[in-house]
Amino acid sequence: MDLQLLALLLVAVTLLVWRAVTRERREYAQFKRMRATASRQRVMRKWLVESVLVMGGLSAALLLATWDIVPEALGEAQNWEPIAASRDFFSGTSLGRGLAIGAAVGGAIALILPLVLLRRTDPAEVPKLGDIGALLPRTRGELPYGAGLSLSAGVFEELLFRLAFPALLFGIGLDAPIAFLVAAALFGLLHLYQKWVGVLAATVLGLIFTFLYLVSGSILLPIVVHALVDLRSLVLLPLLIGRVWSKTG
Repeated sequence: MDLQLLALLLVAVTLLVWRAVTRERREYAQFKRMRATASRQRVMRKWLVESVLVMGGLSAALLLATWDIVPEALGEAQNWEPIAASRDFFSGTSLGRGLAIGAAVGGAIALILPLVLLRRTDPAEVPKLGDIGALLPRTRGELPYGAGLSLSAGVFEELLFRLAFPALLFGIGLDAPIAFLVAAALFGLLHLYQKWVGVLAATVLGLIFTFLYLVSGSILLPIVVHALVDLRSLVLLPLLIGRVWSKTG
């Protein structure tokens, strides 16, 4: 076991858990009570800066320490029988390629169609996976922060939970498939402030992003899908249902 990697892992996990359980949860409780657009924008701006500095900085630091391990962890996980079979099916058969294209189209429809069908619904009544209602932009001025938070999460959280953490866990002795599964569970726990429904939804999404990375071998695919999922909630939903473009605060 590499003790340096273990120490780095403990520091990173402690930081993220502390951030999720205390600071972020407490700030989010205060944020939910805010009504003034200017106040909400200040908090959202702060969160965006923190996302870039904390999540971006942490992912960069961990990747710097584990860069040589990342390909090895990926390769071993791709040799795991369920992933190897999926890779052979999706890349080696016409049926698999067709299903992959169909899944991409179906996923896009699933993201957008409910918003179109519910466009005359009160935004508060739209079903949501987790306690995220307060995060949704309510005015035109909040939309850029929703977009920024979505893109930041898509990039930095994927670098952290699909590359850095699995490599760290693999480096201290976990089997590669287990390392990726543990990283996906940690990704879910990061969303504690969204209550347990949000944790469960984030964990399921984390497993999907992990599958996309392992099958494709490219981190760009889960980054794009993650960003699109968040943009759907923090930009499209407010635009199509909340009609925030006409609201200035």
